[in-house]
Amino acid sequence: MADGGETTTTTTTTAVVTLGGKGSSLSPSSLHAVSAGTARVRVDSSARDRLASSPPAANRTDFQISFPPYFTAAETRASLAVLLNKLLVSGGPGTGTALVDLISDSLNSAEGYTGFGNLAVTNEQVSISEKAHSSFYGISALLDHLSTALSTTVDAVAALSCEAIKADVAAVFNPTDSGDGFVSKDEIGVASDMKVLLNGSKLVGKVENEAISSIPKVHATLRKVVKFVHSEVRVYLNSSVRIQKTGSTADGAAGGVVSVLLLLADVLLRIGKSSLGRAKMDLDAIAADALKSSLTGMFEEECARMDDLENELKVLVDARIGGEFEKFVHELYVLCGCVWKTVVWEAITAFVALEGSELIEKGKHEEINGVQADKKSEKKKKKKKVVLGRGTAVLVQLIKDRFQRNGSDESVSLEKLVKDLLLFLDARGPEFDHFLNKVKDIVDSNESRRLPKLPKGTRDFGKEQMAVREKAFSIIKEVFKKHGATALDTPVLELKDTLMGKYGEDSKLIYDLADQGGERCSLRFDLTVPFARYMAMNGLTSLKRYQIAKVYRRDNPSKGRYREFYQCDFDIAGQNVRMGPDFEVIEVLVELLDKLNIGDYEIKLNHRKLLDGMLKICGVPPEKFRTICSSIDKLDKQSFDQIRKEMVEEKGLTAEVADRIGNFVKERGPPLELLAKLQDKGSKFLENEGSVHALDDLKILFNALEKSKSINRIVFDLSLARGLDYYTGVIYEAVFKGATQVGTIAAGGRYDDLIGKFGTKQVPAVGVSLGIERVFAIMENQIIRPTETQVLIGSLGDDLPLTAKLVKEFWVAGLKAEFLIDKRVRKHIDYAKEYRIPWLVLVGERELSEEREPSEAVVKLKDFENAKEEVVRRSAIVQLLLNRLGAVRT
Repeated sequence: MADGGETTTTTTTTAVVTLGGKGSSLSPSSLHAVSAGTARVRVDSSARDRLASSPPAANRTDFQISFPPYFTAAETRASLAVLLNKLLVSGGPGTGTALVDLISDSLNSAEGYTGFGNLAVTNEQVSISEKAHSSFYGISALLDHLSTALSTTVDAVAALSCEAIKADVAAVFNPTDSGDGFVSKDEIGVASDMKVLLNGSKLVGKVENEAISSIPKVHATLRKVVKFVHSEVRVYLNSSVRIQKTGSTADGAAGGVVSVLLLLADVLLRIGKSSLGRAKMDLDAIAADALKSSLTGMFEEECARMDDLENELKVLVDARIGGEFEKFVHELYVLCGCVWKTVVWEAITAFVALEGSELIEKGKHEEINGVQADKKSEKKKKKKKVVLGRGTAVLVQLIKDRFQRNGSDESVSLEKLVKDLLLFLDARGPEFDHFLNKVKDIVDSNESRRLPKLPKGTRDFGKEQMAVREKAFSIIKEVFKKHGATALDTPVLELKDTLMGKYGEDSKLIYDLADQGGERCSLRFDLTVPFARYMAMNGLTSLKRYQIAKVYRRDNPSKGRYREFYQCDFDIAGQNVRMGPDFEVIEVLVELLDKLNIGDYEIKLNHRKLLDGMLKICGVPPEKFRTICSSIDKLDKQSFDQIRKEMVEEKGLTAEVADRIGNFVKERGPPLELLAKLQDKGSKFLENEGSVHALDDLKILFNALEKSKSINRIVFDLSLARGLDYYTGVIYEAVFKGATQVGTIAAGGRYDDLIGKFGTKQVPAVGVSLGIERVFAIMENQIIRPTETQVLIGSLGDDLPLTAKLVKEFWVAGLKAEFLIDKRVRKHIDYAKEYRIPWLVLVGERELSEEREPSEAVVKLKDFENAKEEVVRRSAIVQLLLNRLGAVRT
C-alpha cells in the first residue's frame, strides 16, 4: 500500500493519501497506490483554504485537460494525482480551487476519470498545469515504484530458478570486495542477498550458465539505476513549479529524468533477457513430461519474447528522439510491465519445477490438458526429499499456503496455478506487498545475524576516506600554526555541570553517562566549553590555541549529521585591539576553505547585540531573547511561516511581534551596503545602545576585511542567530554552495562571558569551529591516494630473507616502499593499482639469489603513470628510482 509521509488507513483498510498539508508529501509508492485505486486522496483543508479566495472574474479563462488516448487508467490517475499535488504546493492565495476539487473528486469516484470538458479556471491554475508536466512525472513516479519493487523481486525469483535448475552458485555469489573498484558495492549486495536466500540449499551446485553468472552484475545495475531514478523523481514530485527550471520538458526540468529513464530502459532489457533465459531452463528442469509440455505451451503463448522487448525499446527510443516525452514514458511503462510479467513467468516455471507436481498431480491418473500423468513415476519422485534454501523455502511455503487456503487439499489445475501466481505477483495486486515484505524480512533478518552493525550516526573510515581525512587535517593544522596557534587537547569526558547551561535548547543533545564512582559525567558536546574550562582552571588570561578532536551529540542522524564527529577549532582568548581577533579568525576561516579547495562557499555574518537590539525593537521580552534566537536559527532549514508558527504557538509571541521580526530577518546583502542602510538616519537600530555598539564593531570589521580582500566572501545576514547561549558578539557560519548538499560547514563567534562563568575573571574570546565531517563529504569526490608508498617490491617467489635484503636497500635510501611476495604477477599488479602505487619493481627468485652475479641480475620496472616498463640492473634500481622520484619532486 501507500507509504507516503501523510498516508493513513481507514477502518475499511483503504489507504488515504493526504496532499497539501504541513509535512505531507507525495511519494512514488503512495502515487502508485492512488493510480491502482487502492488509496484515496484527501486534500488538506488548510491548503484548500489558502487557494480558495475568489479572484476577479477577469482572471478566469477557459481551459481543458486531456491525456493521450493510449494512456492506461493507471497512467491517467497518476498524472492527475501529480497535477493535484502541484496545484496545492505551488498555488498561492487566489489561485482557486476549481481544478483541485474536480481532480480529487475524480480520483476518489468509483467511475474514475471520464474527462472534465472546458473549465473556467484562473490564470494561475492554467500556468501551474502547463508547467507541471504532470503526465511525464506521474508515469516516471510509477516507474520509480515498480522498478524499486522489481529490484527486490528479481533476486527472490532468480534464487528459485537457481534451485530449480540446480545451478552452480559457489563462485557466482562469493565475490570479494578488493577495494579496487572492479566489484561494485551493489554487486556484493546482490550476491550477499542471494546467499541468504539460498543458505542451506541442497539443490544448487551443478549447472553453469550465463543467465546465472550474470545475476550479480545485471541485478546490481538495476539497483544502481533505481537509485538514480528515485533521486531524480521524488524531489520533483513535491517541489513547486515556481522553483523548477524553465524551458521545454526535454531541455528544462525533465532533462535529468529522461537520462536516467534511458538507463532504466536499457537495464530492464537486460533483466528481461536473463529472466527469459532462466525461465527456459526452469521448463527443461520439470521432470514430468506432460506437465513440462503443457506449461511450455502456455509460456510460449503468454510470455513476451526477446524480440518483443527489443521492439518496445526501439519504440520508446524513437519517441525520445522525436521529442514525444509522454509517449516515451508510456512506452517505458509498457516495457516495464512486459519485463515484470517475464519475471513472474520465471517464478511460475521455477515453482512448478520445484513443487508443481505435488500440487497438480494428486489423483491416480490426473489429466493435464488431456495428457495422463504416470502415477508410478510420481510416487517414485515423492520419495526423494527436497531441501530448499532457508530463504527460498519460506517463499515456496508462502505460495503453497496460498493455494491450500484457496483450495483446501484438492489438486490444483495448471491453469489455475498459473492464473493465481500471475495475480499474486502482480505489483498492483492486493497480495503483492505481503510477498515483497516477506522477501525483505528474509534478507534483513539474516543480514543482521550475519554481520555486525555500527551505531546510528557513526561511521568507519576506510583507506580512501582516511587519506582524505589526513590530507584535510594536514592543511588545517598548517593554517592554524601559520597564525601562531598552539595545540591543546582536553578529555572526551567532562563533568556534567561543566556543560549544562551553555548550549540553550541544544543541551538536550548532550550524552550523559551512567554514574561511575560518584561523578556525573557527559561526553563533550563541543570543544569551546572545554577550552573555556581549561582557561579558567589554569588562571590563563590569553591564549591562541587550536584543537582537532571528536565531539558527541545525541542528535537524529541525517545526511552530513552524525552523533560522533570531528571539530577543528581555532580560538583567540585575551584582551586585544577592538575587532582584531574577530578579523583574524574570519581570515583563518577564509584561508582554510580556500586551501581545502572545496568549491564555492559563503560566510554569513551577524552580531548578537544587533540581533538582541532587533528583538527589543520588535517588542520581544528580554527573557525570551535566547529562545527566540533558537527559532530564528532554524531559518536556513524551515520557512518563515513555520518559524512564525513556532514563535507564536509554542513560545508565546504575539502575531504582530512575529511579523515585525519577519520584516527584519529578510535583510541580507553585501556587508558594507547593508551596514550603511542600517546606520542611515532614521534607522530604528540607532535608537538602541547595544545595536549602535554592534554596528560600530561591524564597521571596523568590514573595513578590515575589505582591505584584506576577503569581504567578497561575506554576506551580512540578519537572519543568522546561532542557537548557542554563550555568544555575545559577532557570529558567523560558512555554507557550501556546490552540488553536494551538506549545510553549514563551519561556524563560530565571540563569547566574552563564557570563561568568566567558571568563577574567574572575565576573559574575552572569539573562535571558529570547522565541521570536518561535512568537508569530508565534499572532498571524498576528489581522487586521493590511500597511501604515500612510492614503489612496490614484487617478489615472484616465496623467499622472505632474500626479499628482506632487497627492500631494506630501498628503506635505507629513504624511499617509501612496500613488498609483496607472490609467484603470480597479476597479484602484484592488482595490489599496485588498488593502492595507486606509481612504481612496481618485479624481481624473480633467481635474480634475488646470492649465487647470482650482481652485474647479471636484472629486475623489471613498471611505471603505471606513463604506462611504461623496462628492464634494469638490480644493482642500479635504487639509484634510478631516487633520480626519477627526485625529478618529480622538483
